[in-house]
Amino acid sequence: MVLKEIAEKFSIGGKFISAKEYGSGHINDTFLISSSGGEKHIIQKINTFVFREPVLLMENIVNVTSHLSKKIASLGGDEKRETIKVIPSRDGLPYHVDGEGNYWRVYSYIENSFSYDKAESMDNLYQSALAFGRFQRLLSDFDAGSLHRIIENFHNTKVRYLDFLRALQEDREKRAGLVLPEAAFLKEREDLASAIQDPMDTGVLPLRVTHNDTKLNNVLFDTNTKKALCVVDLDTVMPGSILFDFGDAVRTGACSAAEDETDLTKVNFDLKAYEAFVRGFLQEAGSTITEKERELMPLSAIIISLEQGIRFLTDYLQGDVYYKTFRESHNLDRCRTQLKLVRDLEDNLFNMEEILRKYIK
Repeated sequence: MVLKEIAEKFSIGGKFISAKEYGSGHINDTFLISSSGGEKHIIQKINTFVFREPVLLMENIVNVTSHLSKKIASLGGDEKRETIKVIPSRDGLPYHVDGEGNYWRVYSYIENSFSYDKAESMDNLYQSALAFGRFQRLLSDFDAGSLHRIIENFHNTKVRYLDFLRALQEDREKRAGLVLPEAAFLKEREDLASAIQDPMDTGVLPLRVTHNDTKLNNVLFDTNTKKALCVVDLDTVMPGSILFDFGDAVRTGACSAAEDETDLTKVNFDLKAYEAFVRGFLQEAGSTITEKERELMPLSAIIISLEQGIRFLTDYLQGDVYYKTFRESHNLDRCRTQLKLVRDLEDNLFNMEEILRKYIK
């Protein structure tokens, strides 16, 4: 069995018993392996089409998780449950390359834990905010500049906007005429594309370790207490701005509808969900956030939502080459959902700023 052979290349202890598919991720192939002695681990085949530098990716993850583990232990926490751990191969590397050139890795398995695909209560969002805020606080003294940029310009909204303009002009799929209202909406907000990137480029915003995929399902919860344990899925950990993580968490956590909802009347910004996230995030990370970061936090939700709309529309104009689609206008529908959310966020910007001031210590 291939998985048995791969598992035996890692220092997991005990003998391989079984493996089964695990989780709901769409990028890497993930399995839960069981070994003698009751040991369990997560084994993954890294998708090298998406992550073209797996060695550098794993270097980032090892450095960040090692730092987290030491900080958690020094603060009297349980580093076995409050962060994931990379299990080395028998060669001492954080990965194994099989005979076909596939890269594999193994993580510790955190028993009695689970994740939510969708929030069931405001407390779920509050707990996830505690986890992402704690992630920022524990890594606030980590040298973010030492991390590799696994995906260049991932949250560079200026570059994303220029990509959109280029795709609109080229019109390779003859779809530009179908997106005139959306294109006009984006052009009216061109200045927003620089609102985070320019102060980052000039050093006004500090460079930080960013997760870059701050969805609810990237937080593990304790099965018994329903409290957040730790942040997982660190493939996109890179240097960036804390505003990327905060803005994207609000975009995904405080929207009432699915990302591809076609009935835009169902797409609304939930101010109560926003407040739950702000409360938890600032509770953990508030002491490490600069004045300029706090100033831009509400606006960051608008910018990141706009950026995601730009990315969906660009992919639609280019023929749906990046995101998986299941109908002809899927990416356009996704774009329209994001732009509706942007409108709602803009209408609520004053309220968002008031809520933020309420929880700033």
